[in-house]
Amino acid sequence: MADDYREIEVPPGQLAEVVTHLEMREAPSSLAVDDGPWAFERRPQPDLDWYLGLYHRVGGRWLWYSRLIMPKAETRAILDDPAVEVYALTRDGVDVGIGELSFREPGEVEVSFFGVVDSEIGAGAGRWLMAKLLERAWNAAPKRVWLHTCTLDHPNALPFYIRQGFVPYKRTVGLYTDPRLTGALAQGDGPHVPIIPAESGEGPA
Repeated sequence: MADDYREIEVPPGQLAEVVTHLEMREAPSSLAVDDGPWAFERRPQPDLDWYLGLYHRVGGRWLWYSRLIMPKAETRAILDDPAVEVYALTRDGVDVGIGELSFREPGEVEVSFFGVVDSEIGAGAGRWLMAKLLERAWNAAPKRVWLHTCTLDHPNALPFYIRQGFVPYKRTVGLYTDPRLTGALAQGDGPHVPIIPAESGEGPA
């Protein structure tokens, strides 16, 4: 083991994640995708219940929680900002994915949220949705497009973003209270991450 190795204990009731930040400094050579069974629809100033419902359907499994605990007035202000664009991926009239772009920083576009429901994973929906989002983002002629993912996300998320042309440039570590213990998420969300209650004691000696 390396001499500089450090193991940091995560307190019971908390979650830790390694966040990888990625960026794209020039548009991909081709953003074309084959026709598929999906439609890409912008939802300007979306209904808050619709937005939070789709946000949870897409991200609950991966422990997305930030917009669920944000005061509704703050979320409403973000969604009403003309520099924020929310898109739905639909299939046969049913919403099966979400994409959110932020143009609030001059010269940058952030892919704030991106994902599809479980039934669309592996069907090409993610690649199709990302191509549509990147086409819209690069039409604004930014200096860069960026996003981030973490170790609690789908295990293929990071390789997927790299295949799309994003380049990792920074890592951070996050530590926070497990949202399943506060009621922000259901106990069954994030089944790949065990819940360790705050009152959990030491294991066997």
